[in-house]
Amino acid sequence: MAAEPPQISMDWKMRKRLMAISLLLPLPCWAAPALRDDAREAFVAEAVAAHALDAAEVTAWLGKARYQQSIIDAITRPAEGKPWKAYRPIFMNTARIDGGKAFLRDHWTALSAVEQRTGVPVELIVAIIGVETNYGRITGSYRVLDALYTLGLFYPPREAFFRAELATLFKLAQEEQIDLDSVKGSYAGAMGWGQFMPSSYRAYAVDGDGDGRRDLWNSQHDIFASIANYFVAHGWRAGEPVAIPANKDALLEEFVPTSLEAKFGLAALGEKGYRPQHAVGHDIPATVLNLEGDSGREYWIVFNNFYVISRYNRSPLYSLAVYQLSQQLAQARPSAMASKAP
Repeated sequence: MAAEPPQISMDWKMRKRLMAISLLLPLPCWAAPALRDDAREAFVAEAVAAHALDAAEVTAWLGKARYQQSIIDAITRPAEGKPWKAYRPIFMNTARIDGGKAFLRDHWTALSAVEQRTGVPVELIVAIIGVETNYGRITGSYRVLDALYTLGLFYPPREAFFRAELATLFKLAQEEQIDLDSVKGSYAGAMGWGQFMPSSYRAYAVDGDGDGRRDLWNSQHDIFASIANYFVAHGWRAGEPVAIPANKDALLEEFVPTSLEAKFGLAALGEKGYRPQHAVGHDIPATVLNLEGDSGREYWIVFNNFYVISRYNRSPLYSLAVYQLSQQLAQARPSAMASKAP
């Protein structure tokens, strides 16, 4: 135990002086910022104009929303800010792979039916659920209302996006009978096993079980079908490659594309020093990734289907983690098919 500090006596006059000084000091910055009346009125007008909502209802919901500083803290330090060598182990580990294989086998019948209808591989659907929510185990602890309120009205760097999502949340709640008092999601306001933002929920979620609702929390048929529909809507091409490891000519500088769009021919990439480590079979549009791997620089040639995965999350690290996890999970296909055979 450390030695106790010596006790210092203090007369009453000194105590009074210190108390007076303390009253002049600023209060600690723990209080949540208040939404100004003009900002509230502006948002209500936007929501009403965008979705034909009732102004009084929107105002009432804003009154129930709460600012959460932890949400601002979380969005300023996303995992995608890590280098690839640190990001990859978050998802490419034994627990995530084994859990995904078990999930694929357990739900093979429903998943394979979706694959047959859409052309989206079962292992990709499962990989998305695995990366987003660890196979439905962790769907988020923040009230979605609070998350979108905090980011839409108190986070200037992306306020336009989150304001629109908050307005869409009110419309979605009306359409799908979602209880905004209790529904929870990620710090960014994403919901359900597949972590759909409100606009994606409205646009791409589908009723997979035919019960007249689109439930991305409790209906696995809706969840699987909705994730597949998201990829189809963004241009998934069944049977085409996603990503291939590449070799790079060390004499040429790294080529850094301005986007993940697959718009370069393989021959053009070859001229820039990038060649796939195994044959593709035909020349299709692609682009490249330059990453910091465990053993130094790591290069990939990626195609349209990789770009489609990136529509789920714009980070190339996310897309590559989903793809690599899906490749591991695909190893469970034979045993899943055998176990469900008549």
